[in-house]
Amino acid sequence: MLKVLLVDDEPFILQGLQVLIDWEKEGYEIATAVNGREALEYALENEVDLIISDIKMPVMTGLELLKAIRTTYKRETYFVILSGFAEFGYAQEAMRYDCTDYILKPVEKDQLLAILKNVAALSEKKSSQSERQEKQEKAYLDRNLMALLGGKYDSDNLEYLSEKINIDESMSYIGIQLDVETMADDYSDEEKKAQLKKLYAAAVSFLKENSDLCIMDVSDSEKVYDIGVIYCESMAEKKQLTFEKYLKEFVGYIKDNTNLPVTMLVGKMVSGIKNISKSYGSVNILRSLKGFRDQKDIYFYEEEYKISDTGIMICKKELDELIDAIELGESINIRKKVDEFYDEMQKMGITESSMDLNINYLLFQLIHLASELDSEVNQEEIFRIILESTTEEGIKRGGKKHLCKMAVVYGEYLAQLRKNVSKGVLGQVEDEIKKNYASNLTLKELSEKYYVNSAYLGQLFRKKYGCSFKDYLNNHRMEEAAKLLLKSDMKIYEVADAVGFKDVDYFVNKFIAAKGCTPTKYKKNTLQ
Repeated sequence: MLKVLLVDDEPFILQGLQVLIDWEKEGYEIATAVNGREALEYALENEVDLIISDIKMPVMTGLELLKAIRTTYKRETYFVILSGFAEFGYAQEAMRYDCTDYILKPVEKDQLLAILKNVAALSEKKSSQSERQEKQEKAYLDRNLMALLGGKYDSDNLEYLSEKINIDESMSYIGIQLDVETMADDYSDEEKKAQLKKLYAAAVSFLKENSDLCIMDVSDSEKVYDIGVIYCESMAEKKQLTFEKYLKEFVGYIKDNTNLPVTMLVGKMVSGIKNISKSYGSVNILRSLKGFRDQKDIYFYEEEYKISDTGIMICKKELDELIDAIELGESINIRKKVDEFYDEMQKMGITESSMDLNINYLLFQLIHLASELDSEVNQEEIFRIILESTTEEGIKRGGKKHLCKMAVVYGEYLAQLRKNVSKGVLGQVEDEIKKNYASNLTLKELSEKYYVNSAYLGQLFRKKYGCSFKDYLNNHRMEEAAKLLLKSDMKIYEVADAVGFKDVDYFVNKFIAAKGCTPTKYKKNTLQ
């Protein structure tokens, strides 16, 4: 509903305008004012889409009102002048201040309706253009933020972000993910994406002026549906809350407004945006640890990740033997060493907190082992993906069977790492993408086809191409979409479907991120 402000010092004219047409039917709600000054005060305090004003009025004329709206307050409100024949010169002057139109008195119904329809059309067009521009700007901001999260940035990234936030402020990366394990089994991927959009919308609503620092669908993993937030220290300070209370309020708001099962993972606090990749990495570790912890709404990295603690026992002998078995890929011995580890913990009567520290020690050593074989690969992310991929129905997350299965798969991964399988596999996968990019290709299916760990394959992609498998696939799809746009008369939704996207809005957002503009604008600019 558009808001129209009717301005005239003659009461009978105001009344006549109000009853001349069915304003609500035309999509307008009415406010009135008896002179320019009253109208200006109202327009500055309220959202007004259209002002219809008489020219000659006491206190402030219609022309003075228009000048103030345009020059002093820089408003783009549509403005229509009411004038008599004798005042036509004033109307001509009003046109110089971007007056939308003018109506000669007495006002005729058809003429007024025509102007209202024109204003509604202009407003809709402006809204669409504004929405497209906002999407383009957000996609570009997300691209810069993702570069920082990946630790790959340059001075241009920092200069751009410095215009948006205080890049030297203390910050933390926060991941908020859907707990898909608690959702109905028959939820399709598209339905989960729809729920993710609800989660993102709620987060944006809570963050308000900081909503630009919220990114949708951050994780590389096909099993993780998440959003990311760059938390700045000033966010809690503005609400006069502590860090912990702010985050509790945040996750509570999301749950109350979506009824979705979500978990918040809080990375370690770092100094400035240059170090945000370290906080992002700590959230990946936290995702791994979460599998060995009791379920809760918020996990803080600095609380969960500790290697040792005074007076708490670590079963170092049993864990080191388990690590040796994992390194050698001895699946039978791995099962034996897991049994010995749990037996020893039971004998010692180890508490929950001690169990956490033992798992932290194991995690730290395994990640360190893989990092020595390939330091350029994000080993924390691989560990997390392996941990999640080894969870099956009937196996308790973080339990004995889960640990055993995870250890066996991790041993296979280390073996692949030593063989450095990247040489032949990446070429085969790249050819597969070129041939079947429009299909629902997944990293898991390709890894099974070419006999390589999916987490490792994903990291090989990032290492060689500088992006995730998902981004590589989407980028290739965008290139094919660009060709279709230029070489055919296909509609946008047809192009989206042809390159493998069922959700047109998602396709458009990805196209903007890749090409810097909408598909329609890309086609228009390229063919000119």
